[in-house]
This record gives sequence, C-alpha cells and structure tokens, in this order.
Amino acid sequence: MDQGTADSFLAVQLTPQRLIEAAGASGVVSVTLRMQEGYDHSYYFIASFVEDHLRFHAQALRPGPAT
Repeated sequence: MDQGTADSFLAVQLTPQRLIEAAGASGVVSVTLRMQEGYDHSYYFIASFVEDHLRFHAQALRPGPAT
C-alpha cells in the first residue's frame, strides 16, 4: 500500500495503521506500507505509483507451477 505523508485525509479518514492492525488480527502475516514523503491525495500521487501497483498485482495473479 502506498500512502502520501502530506495527505489531508491521512490522520482522520485513511489511518493506514488501522489496516495493518486489522490485517495482523485476521492472520495476514505480511503487509507492505510505503509512506511517500510529500505526496497528497491527488492525481499526481496516483500517476507516480500506478505502475508499481499494476506490477504488484500482475505478479500476484501469475499462475504458479502446476501440481
């Protein structure tokens, strides 16, 4: 997950730490949170990191070896 440190919604509405806590409580062992310094909640934030996001999902959706 990517989150901008200058996002005006960060502290009250987005609260990424709560997502990490909930993931841990439900048994998820690995969550990646990348705090992006100086970014807010704008198009430029999304445009800056969308390629990483799509590559992550493409990798996760690749079929594994046949068993």
